[in-house]
Amino acid sequence: MRNILITTLATIIVPGVAVFLVPYLILQSTSPLSPSPVGAVEVASLVLAAIGLAMVVWVSVAFVRHGKGTPVPFEPPSEFVAAGLYRFVRNPMYFGALLAVFAEAIFFHSAWVLLYAALLWLALHTFTILVEEPQLETRFGEIYNDYRARTPRWIPRRPKP
Repeated sequence: MRNILITTLATIIVPGVAVFLVPYLILQSTSPLSPSPVGAVEVASLVLAAIGLAMVVWVSVAFVRHGKGTPVPFEPPSEFVAAGLYRFVRNPMYFGALLAVFAEAIFFHSAWVLLYAALLWLALHTFTILVEEPQLETRFGEIYNDYRARTPRWIPRRPKP
């Protein structure tokens, strides 16, 4: 029950700030949030955002169900998680959040939110390489190295056997 509570809070707070609050503040300071016509591009961006947010939720559930832990560093999973979306990409939660921010940039026609998405990706990429991956290698050893060899870091694809 504790893992479910921590994961729920982490899923609401961290992606909530990165995906909703920061883009909202950027939009408030760079352009008026006036209604604009909604066409096919905007509808497609809403679909992308929904997919991204669904990925974040799906991965949070996988942490509790398969990893016996949470997505927060102070209570990491005790078991290596390579199920669900993790079969297709090593960072599905980050990918989903970035997809949602990218969709917001499209929906609101905002170069500033697009720049934020790029900077967010750079920060996540740097964190992944310098902190997360070395920790995972230390904790899970060969299991993680095998997984890393067959699963891409950012661009989802079908799993290699």
